[in-house]
Amino acid sequence: MKIDLDTLLTSDPLKLNILKEIGKAAEVAELSCYAVGGIVRDALLQRPNTDIDVMVVGDSLAFAEQVAARLQIKTIVRYEKFATAMIPYQKLNIEIAAARREVYSEDSRKPSVEYTDLDEDLSRRDFTVNAMAVDIRPEHWGEFHDLFGGVRDMELQVLRTPRDPEETFFDDPLRMMRAVRFASQLQYRIDSGAWDAIQKMAERLKIISMERIRDELSKIMLSEKPSIGIILLKNSGLMDQFLPEFSALAGVEEVDGFAHKDVFYHTAQVVDNISRYSEDPVLRYAAMFHDIAKPPTKRFKKGLGWTYHGHEDLGAKMFNSIGRRLRLPIRDIKRISKLIRLHLRPISIASEGVTDSAVRRLMVDAGDEIDGLLTLCRSDITSQNREKVRRFHENFDRVAQRIQDVEEKDKLRNFQSPVDGNAIMELFGIPPGPLIGKLKSTIENAILEGDVPNNEEAVREWIESNLDIFKQLIADHPVKTR
Repeated sequence: MKIDLDTLLTSDPLKLNILKEIGKAAEVAELSCYAVGGIVRDALLQRPNTDIDVMVVGDSLAFAEQVAARLQIKTIVRYEKFATAMIPYQKLNIEIAAARREVYSEDSRKPSVEYTDLDEDLSRRDFTVNAMAVDIRPEHWGEFHDLFGGVRDMELQVLRTPRDPEETFFDDPLRMMRAVRFASQLQYRIDSGAWDAIQKMAERLKIISMERIRDELSKIMLSEKPSIGIILLKNSGLMDQFLPEFSALAGVEEVDGFAHKDVFYHTAQVVDNISRYSEDPVLRYAAMFHDIAKPPTKRFKKGLGWTYHGHEDLGAKMFNSIGRRLRLPIRDIKRISKLIRLHLRPISIASEGVTDSAVRRLMVDAGDEIDGLLTLCRSDITSQNREKVRRFHENFDRVAQRIQDVEEKDKLRNFQSPVDGNAIMELFGIPPGPLIGKLKSTIENAILEGDVPNNEEAVREWIESNLDIFKQLIADHPVKTR
């Protein structure tokens, strides 16, 4: 059987040309060579894909050198233990691997790699929809190998393993995470046999490195509807293996007729909401963890109901630890923690009435994250009461407009005092020390309260007009003057 690769890839001529060049190189090297996995699946589904996965029966590393030379590429990343090479080319990643089988021992994080043939390689892949291959040699161009019914399973929209699922997941436990990822990305159901195996073997995920787990989680978070994957991770038991704090969000408790919302399902909805606004992974992670501290801060107050006082501050601290566990970049951890810590502020302003002072302080505290913070807050309304949602968004629109007005007037984004520490020391003739910070804070507070415009000339005039305030501060904190 053949498939028409030229037609399937007509919208991506670069990818098509690369496959043809690789096929020609394989013919010269007298090697069997196939496009495999995601590139075949996504071509059949007409989905975008930036990866070109190629499998050769033979020396993949030597062949990768030949391909790179043919494409005039100098950069090759070699993974000799896995008989794999990665070649970055423009917007694409070309991976060339030998036909192989990877097997994990009972408790090892490192698989053993054995060389094999096309049929065995395909049988050892994770799911039938990823176990299809297309010959790309000129004389065999388009010859299609679908030994395990991948096309049929795509039609059924089901994720099924080529072999016994317990064997498949034992060989590489990360495949359980991949099942959830593909279910989320493709919106396919997981075959009942595979699902039973995942629930049975979830604890085996612990032998997988956190970096690999994080990569799969990030791909789930970037899918069109991340809640599918989030819920599957919890229900399968996989979430418990690396994020037990998130699993703890689930459940509803009732006291004296007062029941709180299920924070887990609320959070899943918030992640879906924010995904409609932004593809920024930082915002999606902030949505996922914005209420992470609700379980430890949950209290019941008689006659009032459930409260979660301080969950935003504790949540930011908790995510610092969680983010490091997930091996996220430090810069992203800081951004996400800030968004968690501030996520109630815009909502509070909306409900209490907007003042310029509150807006200025929020903008200064949020800095570059102000737009993302507003997006997170818009996403955090999951009520089924349409009138309540309408009122909330109207109030929030006013907050967003006020922020824009204040920004245009006061230029507070990335706020820094127009009079720095050196200028303060010169103005008052005092040496470095804690007093400088107190004087600077007094000036900044005056700007944020709207008592003085945010520019150096106005601030210096304001200082001259309020010397008594500064003299009193200096008197209360005596220092040796110059």
